Amino acid sequence: MLHQEQFTTAQLLAQLSKIVSEGRNPDTMDIDLLSTEEVLKRINQEDQKVALAVRDCIGRIATAVDTIVASLQEGGRLIYIGAGTSGRLGILDAVECRPTFSVSDQLVQGIIAGGETAIQHAVEGAEDDRAAGVADLKAIHLNRADVVVGLTASGRTPYVVSALQYANQLGAPTISITCNPDSPVIDAADIGLCAVVGPEALTGSTRMKSGTAQKLILNMLSTASMIRLGKTYQNLMVDVNATNEKLRARAIRIVMQATDCSADAAETALSQADDRAKLAILMILTGVSAEQGEELLLQNDGFLRRAVESNEKS
Repeated sequence: MLHQEQFTTAQLLAQLSKIVSEGRNPDTMDIDLLSTEEVLKRINQEDQKVALAVRDCIGRIATAVDTIVASLQEGGRLIYIGAGTSGRLGILDAVECRPTFSVSDQLVQGIIAGGETAIQHAVEGAEDDRAAGVADLKAIHLNRADVVVGLTASGRTPYVVSALQYANQLGAPTISITCNPDSPVIDAADIGLCAVVGPEALTGSTRMKSGTAQKLILNMLSTASMIRLGKTYQNLMVDVNATNEKLRARAIRIVMQATDCSADAAETALSQADDRAKLAILMILTGVSAEQGEELLLQNDGFLRRAVESNEKS
């Protein structure tokens, strides 16, 4: 039976001593003696190591993206689950997908140990509650079509490990993101992503390099997945829908950038396309009506470039 993990102080100390991100950084031992500018330079020097650590994982990140795309194409969802900083980062990425790519609130979801309260406040013991990791996935009716991404800088968080194990039992694809090799969360996932960023500038403050590494990987997972699903044209976010004044201005600019048309022409096309930038661009580039454009996009699985090319061939 799953339960809240109980560890003695000695056991926790033994675990922490083996975690790379919990070690002391020899390059910042004197950080409390430095001037403000020197402190910032030292932190920046450590931050520069993060992108290189993530670069070493790109092959496995690509595998993870392909897995996510396959699940979403089959009607599944992308579920992030984590505790503390890791959980908040997952929620941030999930929330940002909605306005950026015009996906539903259900398609990409973030779950944090301790629930909504934990977004702003520490919830004692939440990360050690194995049963809650399972219960939270059951609450969203997780099924084998979904893909679950477990986030934990330390790689040992019981809440996340148990959630991944439950997803595995259902047959759902699982991915883990951590900054510590040889950790339980890697063994618990089909695809383990580990960016070894080394000890933090402040010992154990994994909201720093480890948090940055997780954020970079999350950016890659969601953005690359959406690109592979046809949510972009060139490097433009063409699936943005103009639901407020700021987004309408952005949509006008995107249409102009994609077609080299005037602002007036972009506004007219957007009006005819019910404020859908992708459809407006297709109409301008091909001369088709809104109804014809919708049919073209449907025939080409929502990929704007394919729709343009198929119209040219016809």
